Formats: sequence, structure tokens, C-alpha cells
Amino acid sequence: MQGTVDGFSYGLVTPLVAYFMACLGGALGLRCTTRSMLVAHSWRAGWLALGSVAIASGIWTMHFIAMMGFSVSETPVHYDKPTTFASLGVAVVMVGIGIFIVGYRGATGTALFTGGTITGLGIASMHYLGMAGMRLNGNLEYNTLTVSASVVIAVVAATTALWAAGQVRGFLWSVGASLVMGLAVTGMHYTGMAALSVHLHGASSSPGGDSAATLLAPMMIGPLAFLCLAGVVVMFDPLMVMGKPDWTPTQQRPGVPAHSTAPYGGRRPLPRTGRDRGHRSSRTPQNW
Repeated sequence: MQGTVDGFSYGLVTPLVAYFMACLGGALGLRCTTRSMLVAHSWRAGWLALGSVAIASGIWTMHFIAMMGFSVSETPVHYDKPTTFASLGVAVVMVGIGIFIVGYRGATGTALFTGGTITGLGIASMHYLGMAGMRLNGNLEYNTLTVSASVVIAVVAATTALWAAGQVRGFLWSVGASLVMGLAVTGMHYTGMAALSVHLHGASSSPGGDSAATLLAPMMIGPLAFLCLAGVVVMFDPLMVMGKPDWTPTQQRPGVPAHSTAPYGGRRPLPRTGRDRGHRSSRTPQNW
């Protein structure tokens, strides 16, 4: 028996809020990635880590806000807590790997393709691992073609967003990129949900796990608090808003002074060799 699946139990409320969270996480993460390219290597890892967690938190929060509007008419839907937490961990790790590749190798060529692919697969893995955490009186079945389309959307969206972050063209550029990324990630989510069908069990039983209201709402407090903290960091860093450095880092090399010295106006005397000194001493000085 097939269950009646509804992904919009609260109308457009959950899709719109989910899209906003995806845009917020994407905007903060992309700005942090851009900022990492304006500093020395010693600070770059910190900015990239902040950006990775921001993007992963935004995507994870988006997913489960959208899932709060998901229901199956014939059975209650519960969630397994360890699997739900694991989906957040997978998102942070895989998104982090992709962002670090682009942050240190640049948003071009092989590095961009590799980083975008890993990041997109991380987004898709988070989605389907979160779906695996659902507990209901039935089995989840997926259409392979639609699932493949959702993975392609995730990879293309992640690659495009990382390319935009590497352009370092200012605040409005990153805002536009985050809006596109939020639309693509939300579209990937609902494309994956369109691939889902529920085959109900014959005997009615109560599924394990916790309900969405009991489990998901408290779990979102941590990621939401982190996104607020990352937003404060972005707002109070002038380089994050301008998108370009107002200083040039000093290149530390042996024998090179940290600050430039005043230019010397006269001609620099040529070094005198021992041969020149001996030859001059043998001459008789003229025009003293």
C-alpha cells in the first residue's frame, strides 16, 4: 500500500523559511571564504572553517525546517536522533573539505571542480542521511533518475557558489551568489523529496524515535545560534563588507625590511675591488 505523501503541510511557510536559511548560511559562508583569500595563510584556515560550518549549518537547518512540513497521512513521522546529528556532521566535514580545497588552491580549474564536487556531494549526503533518520510505519523508496538529478543540482550549485566566492567582487556579488545558491539547494531538497514514495507496512505500529516538534526544534537552536554569531563577525569586519583588502600584507623574506625606506636621490657608488685600489694607488693624483 502506498502512503499519501505531503511535503507542504503548512503551505508555503516552510519552503520560504527554508529558502531564507539556505541563503543566510550561504551568504555567511561565501563571505568567510572570500575573506580567507584576503589574508595570510596563518589566518586563512580560521576563516575557511567558519565558512564551512556556516554553509553546513544553513543547509542542515534548511533541510529540517522543510521536513517539518513533511507528512504521511497514514502514519506518524518520527526521527532518529543519532542519525539526524550524523547528517549535520557529514555536512560540516564534506563542505569543509571542498571549501578548504578552493581556499588554498584557488577557485579555478581542477581545484574548483574538485571542491565543488565534494561540497555538492556533502549537501546531497546530508539530505539523504537525514531522510534515512526518518522512522515511520513503512519503507522509503526512491526514483533513481530523480535522485541523480538532485545530486547534479547540488554539485552544480556548490561549484557555482565557490566560483563566485573566489571572484572577490564585493558584497553585492556574494549576496547574489547566495540567493542563487539558496534557490539551488532548496530546489535540490524538493527534487529529492519528489523522488520519494512511501510503501506502508500491513500492520499498524508506532514508529520509534521522536516527533519533528520534539526533536527538530531544540536541535536547531545550536546551528541558529552559530549563524547569528557568524553574522556578527561578518557585520563587524570591514573587509567582509568591502570585499577587497585595504592593506597589502608584508612579504617576509630574509634581508627584506618590513617597511620601505626613503629613496636615495644620488648615484650609488660602485664597489671598489682590490684590483681597482691597487691600480689607483700606482697613479699620480691629478687636479688636487
